Amino acid sequence: MKKNILFLLIMCIVASCATKTKKPEQRSKFMKGFSTYYNTLFNAKDALNSEFTSRDKGHKDNFYAPYIPILTFEDQPLGSDLGQSAAFAENSMKMAEVNQPPSSGRGAPGMPPGMPGANGNTPGMPDDLQNKGATTLEIAEAKAQKAITKYSVIRSGEEKNKKIFDAYMILVQSRIYQNKAVQALDALNYVFTHMKDDKRLPLARIYQGVAYAKIKDYHKANEAFAKLKGEDINKSYAKLLSIYYSEALLDSGKPEEASAELDRAFELNSDRKLKSRIAYLRGQVYENLNQNEKARESFTQAYKYASDFEFEVKSQIAIAKTFNGKGDYNGAKNYLEGISKKGTYASRKNEFYYALGLMANKAGKKDEAQDFFKKSLFEKVSDPQVRGLTYYEIGKSYLEKNDYIGAGTYYDSALTVMTYEPSKILLKDQSTYIKKISKNYYLIKKNDSILSLAKMSDTQKTDFFTKYIAKLKAKEEKEEQERRRAERNKGFDNGDYSANSIFANNSNSFEDFGVTTKGFYFSNTGTISKGTSSFKQIWGDRALADNWRFSKKMASIEDMKNEALGVTSAPNPRRFEPTFYIEQIPTDQEKLGQLKKDRDTASLGLGIMYQNYFTNTTLATKTLYDLVDVKPEEKVMLQALYEIFAMNYQKTPQASERAKQILLTDYPYTSYAEFARNPKNNSFVKSSEDVENEYKKAYALYESEKFGESREIIDQTIQKYPKDALIPKLHLLNAFNTGKLSGKEVMILQLEQIALNYSKTPEGIKAKEMLNYLKSELSFQATDNKGNSLPQQPGTTAQPVQNQSNNIPQNPDNSQLLQSLQEVTPPKSENKQKQKSNKQKETIPDNIPTMPK
Repeated sequence: MKKNILFLLIMCIVASCATKTKKPEQRSKFMKGFSTYYNTLFNAKDALNSEFTSRDKGHKDNFYAPYIPILTFEDQPLGSDLGQSAAFAENSMKMAEVNQPPSSGRGAPGMPPGMPGANGNTPGMPDDLQNKGATTLEIAEAKAQKAITKYSVIRSGEEKNKKIFDAYMILVQSRIYQNKAVQALDALNYVFTHMKDDKRLPLARIYQGVAYAKIKDYHKANEAFAKLKGEDINKSYAKLLSIYYSEALLDSGKPEEASAELDRAFELNSDRKLKSRIAYLRGQVYENLNQNEKARESFTQAYKYASDFEFEVKSQIAIAKTFNGKGDYNGAKNYLEGISKKGTYASRKNEFYYALGLMANKAGKKDEAQDFFKKSLFEKVSDPQVRGLTYYEIGKSYLEKNDYIGAGTYYDSALTVMTYEPSKILLKDQSTYIKKISKNYYLIKKNDSILSLAKMSDTQKTDFFTKYIAKLKAKEEKEEQERRRAERNKGFDNGDYSANSIFANNSNSFEDFGVTTKGFYFSNTGTISKGTSSFKQIWGDRALADNWRFSKKMASIEDMKNEALGVTSAPNPRRFEPTFYIEQIPTDQEKLGQLKKDRDTASLGLGIMYQNYFTNTTLATKTLYDLVDVKPEEKVMLQALYEIFAMNYQKTPQASERAKQILLTDYPYTSYAEFARNPKNNSFVKSSEDVENEYKKAYALYESEKFGESREIIDQTIQKYPKDALIPKLHLLNAFNTGKLSGKEVMILQLEQIALNYSKTPEGIKAKEMLNYLKSELSFQATDNKGNSLPQQPGTTAQPVQNQSNNIPQNPDNSQLLQSLQEVTPPKSENKQKQKSNKQKETIPDNIPTMPK
């Protein structure tokens, strides 16, 4: 017996020594697979699992983003099939991305020849992995590389150790999660090259699509997924493929195809939580496609399969958002109100009230919706974003009533609590627009009130303010009664320290806020700072005034409106005297004129803002027509008429007709009128090409001092084209020809006719300027042979100048006039292309109105 035992020991020792002398590539495949898993690969898998677990704990769904991810980290059943189960982690990276910079090297130390990265190194990663700066993903990557290096068995170009596939899947995942998708693709190429016959190859191809999607190469990603979808793969891979493919389609901007793939994913996956998340995402896709009925059905399925409380609540809100207003509103309302009072749902009552408000709005019950939104504000906050959206909905109702102060107040409140940044950015823009509109709106109201009061007689003013004072007295009396009632009911600190007073058990006049320093309270800056903060939390912002406890907690919307209108809220001893108000009404006509001018300018801006900021064409048109009716100055009138016509002529031509007729009748020779005649002409041409050519000929003859020929061309053109936009310029040029041929007197007659007929055009204005100059120079001044002035003889009168064609004044005004005549004269250019471009510019008139966006 002893001999047998000794013999066995000797044989074991010999076998052990023989094994040590074998080269790595000669080792048993079984032993290699066993060592791979129970040594390095187990550690790599454990590191990756730790990463999934830690990320899962930090994962929180963002229900306000366009789409939620389907998979989360707790969907990672890392078990026997490591590669397949680890694949479930990928999608959850969309909410908790690891922003590790890509490694400069691609490889792993000691990898077999021909493998990706065989000659590379992982920076900062020693073999013993004791570097304290290494992340969990870097450890998983290095361990997977080590397993591949030590235990790979390559024979005839093929990998014989099946566990190496799992090592590569860990390597690929860890690289993808570190934003090293290109390096992950390198590793996958090795798998496709050396493991062609592995049955798990579809999983590698799924990861290939994921890696392409990571680098935003959606064409290759969808191509890989679509090709794999057409093959016969096992059900577990098909589940994974349907999830990744649907999200890749969404990322590539194909929501219709994504919705079909999500239907497939919903049918393939049986896990309740997974089905719930797929249904919710599908509902979001349908909602963005404006298919509210399908979205509502999908959100209902999400609620049915929901496995956590948060998801149940958000699904209910999503169902309410897609309510079409045609269903059983009362039934849905009673249901939501009922569950909001049950158990843990009561803690989310503010969210359910918000959902009820949305449903009421869809059902057309605006007042009921506002009641629900206000109830939501009185409940405890469970989600700051929902609180912000509630403020937004209330503000939107004020905006619909054109109450911009009220809307701006609630929008500002929404901005302070919202957590989803894209929503905050959009709301911030709207809040800025509202502030601009409010400034103009209340300036108009204030100036209108002052101008209306200024037009009243003294008796009318006295009657008006007497009625106002009566209302003011009634209001103050009511507020005083409310103050006294609050004092009696709530026992505010007015010296009442009875047992029923809320101050009865308060032994300290000031809180110490944890400050141990003794002495006078206000001598310590720490106590003052903390006391101020605590006061604001309890009482809000208060004005320094008597009876501050009985006053409103903070400035009301009405107070803000009064401030915008210039109505002071501070009581004045003379506030009950009509003369107090009458004395403040301006009587100076210059000041009243400036008030009207400011009001008109603000009205123009307000109408344009209504259209540009909120696309409220109806309100913008009404505002601008109201401005037209009060006869503003000409430039404001023209701009208002242009804006009315431009925003209405395509969709509501009947609304633009009045503006068009005013432009054509009162301002026929302006660029605005030309736009009204031909709004579809993008080049904004004022005149026909034939008339322009004739004008250029006439002007060229004028410059060549062929005044008669120039006049003939002008007369013929005016007779042939009497309504062309260049007619005023032709008449003005003709006046210059006349001045050269017939003298000043005849020229003056023509200029007077131009000033009368075209008073509202630039040519009419220039004619007036010329008349002022020429008429001041009409008297005849006698001179001797040397040109010296002779004294006027007594009893004689100055004689008009006859035929002084060569004495047409050439002062700066005249130069400007000549320059204006040259507006359509073609400039000399070096090439035809430039000349053609300039020709287009020549036809554009001065003061072109800004085209609406």
